[in-house]
Amino acid sequence: MTKTVLITGCSSGLGRMTAIHFASQGWNVIATMRKPEPELAENHPGRVLVHPLDVSDRQSVDTAIAAGVEHFGGLDAIVNNAGITMLSVFEATPAEAFRRIFETNVFGVVNVIQSALPHLRQRARSTIVNVSSGVGFAAVPLLSAYVASKHAIEGLSESLSYELESQNIGIKLVEPGAMRNTNFTATGMSASEAAVVPEGYKTYFDHALQSMINYPFASTDEKSVAEAIYAAASDSSGRLRYVVGPDVEEYARLRWSTSEDHYLAEMSRLTGQSAWREMAK
Repeated sequence: MTKTVLITGCSSGLGRMTAIHFASQGWNVIATMRKPEPELAENHPGRVLVHPLDVSDRQSVDTAIAAGVEHFGGLDAIVNNAGITMLSVFEATPAEAFRRIFETNVFGVVNVIQSALPHLRQRARSTIVNVSSGVGFAAVPLLSAYVASKHAIEGLSESLSYELESQNIGIKLVEPGAMRNTNFTATGMSASEAAVVPEGYKTYFDHALQSMINYPFASTDEKSVAEAIYAAASDSSGRLRYVVGPDVEEYARLRWSTSEDHYLAEMSRLTGQSAWREMAK
C-alpha cells in the first residue's frame, strides 16, 4: 500500500525539497503551506496534494489533514518542518517576537501532532518527524528565541517517543546544521533587521555576527537534510536523533562524548566567544 505523508512549510527551501523527495520515492504527499502554490502538484500529478495550512491556526491544521486523509485514504507520517527564526540580542527582543517564534516553532508542532494523532493511530505503524536543529541541543548566541523553541521541540519529542510507543507511533528528531543562502535564513535576517541592538551590545554583536559569517564548518545542504527526513520517516527502529551536517556532528560529539567543561570550552571557541573574552580584556 502506498504511504502518505503530510509536510508543513513546503512553499520553498527544505520543505519543498522534502516533498519532492518523498514523491520521487513513491509516497503520496500532502504538501502544505500558508499560501498554496500549485506547481508542486502539477509536477507530480496524482502523487502530490497541495493544501493551505497555517500551523498557528488549529482549524487550518484540522482542515488540511482532513482533506489529505480524504484524498489519499489515510496518513502514515507527518513532517513538522515549518519554522521561523530571528537574530537579535535577547534584552532587546520584543516579547511579541518571542511569542511569534514559539507560536510557529512549538505550538504549531503541537497543533499538527494533536490533529494528526487520531489518523496516525489507525495505521499499524506510523511516524512523526520533527525538524529541529543542531542548536536544539547546542546553543549559540544571538538566537535565544529560536534556540529556546528548538530546545522545547527536543524535550517534547523525547517525551512523546516514550508515550506514543504504546500507539505504535515513532518519533524522530532531524537536527540539521547551518544551511546558508536559503529562504529560511533570508527571512530570519529580514526579521532581524527590525531588532534594535542596544549601545552596550554593539561591539559584542558585531563580533558575534562576524563569527557567524566566518563559520568554521561547511554549510549543510538541503538535499542531505531532505534525505535524512525521508530516512527517519521510513525507519521503524527506536532511534530518536538524526544529525545532519559537519557542524552538528561535531556539536553532538562534544555534547555527549566529552565532559561538560570541555564541551563549553569548545563551543566558546567555535562560536567566537573565547576570542571575544580575549578582546574584552
